[in-house]
Amino acid sequence: MARFFELTVIISLLSTISLGFPQYASLAGLSERELDIILPTLQARKAPPPPSAPNDTSVKLVNDKDHPWMPLRPGDIRGPCPGLNTLASHGWLPRSGVATPTQIINAVQDGLGMANSLAVFVTYAAMLVDGNVITDLLSIGGKTPSTGPDPPKPAIVGGLDTHAVFEGDASMTRGDAFFGDNHSFNETLFDQFVDFSNRFGGGNYNVTVAAELRWQRIQQSIATNPQFSFVAPRYFTAYAETIFPLKTDVQLDMTTARGFFQNNQMPEGFFRSNRSIVSDFLDDGINTVFSAHPIQPGKNEGVGNYVLDPTSASFEGDGCLLYTNFVNQTVRSLYPNPKGALLDALNQNLDFLFNGMGSNCSQIFPFGKP
Repeated sequence: MARFFELTVIISLLSTISLGFPQYASLAGLSERELDIILPTLQARKAPPPPSAPNDTSVKLVNDKDHPWMPLRPGDIRGPCPGLNTLASHGWLPRSGVATPTQIINAVQDGLGMANSLAVFVTYAAMLVDGNVITDLLSIGGKTPSTGPDPPKPAIVGGLDTHAVFEGDASMTRGDAFFGDNHSFNETLFDQFVDFSNRFGGGNYNVTVAAELRWQRIQQSIATNPQFSFVAPRYFTAYAETIFPLKTDVQLDMTTARGFFQNNQMPEGFFRSNRSIVSDFLDDGINTVFSAHPIQPGKNEGVGNYVLDPTSASFEGDGCLLYTNFVNQTVRSLYPNPKGALLDALNQNLDFLFNGMGSNCSQIFPFGKP
């Protein structure tokens, strides 16, 4: 299960590009008739195989002269994942916030030190539900005025802002979607982040603070959000996001934290950590945070009424269940009857997803074996 814990990093996932539907909106949820109309208008791009692991996985300066921080330009997109936002603002990802899976995999490997198999898995999981598999493009944020007319309901307008897939409730510095804004930096929540760092970390954010703040945000969402959902994959990313800002360091000062969460900015002299160290640290940290206040997956049925969901993948269950449910339930429900180029693209992305798992799970073919 440790392979799923870092999901939020891609996540957890350009010169200026005009984001006009249908070129860069998700196709998920469109009816067969709508797809018959839209697909011929798209500029199809056959996705290349995912990039392999880089030869150099050592400690490396990543806030360097080739990757300076730059402020957003008009039309640039940022979303709910501070890690991807920061990579884009430093040019490891296209600065527009729209990228191919290849660009995302390379960015999280080279800029953050994510292991190749994990980078491949989480990127194609995001692509299958939030990206455009025909054009091979994904937004790290969501809809902007430049996207043009919305596609017919119930299609998802592409991007990681899409609620309850990768973005989810009880974020440390972003509000729940129920309250209207699930992607912007929330000053009130960051004030709470600082308060908990002062109370439990002596003014710095560390694993002890992470455990208490994670529990606090879960309890706040249970108490205030009638639609609070805490099931996989969000169940896993909620714990991963509390640890990832620490990397291999034992604590994070508040100036660096604000730069990361609010300004999408790496501190001066920021180094990528050795990949094996990062993985070990994240696994241990997530286990510590979860063990401090364990809670099983579930959702609210009204304010304050948290009901467990035994069908969701969890830390204590079958390690293949997250993959099985994602493919059979999430992907299959979004694309009930794909054909032609769309079917080919979905099968290709599903293959990339499975190949990134590196596990003993059996591959699932929701649309039949190609």
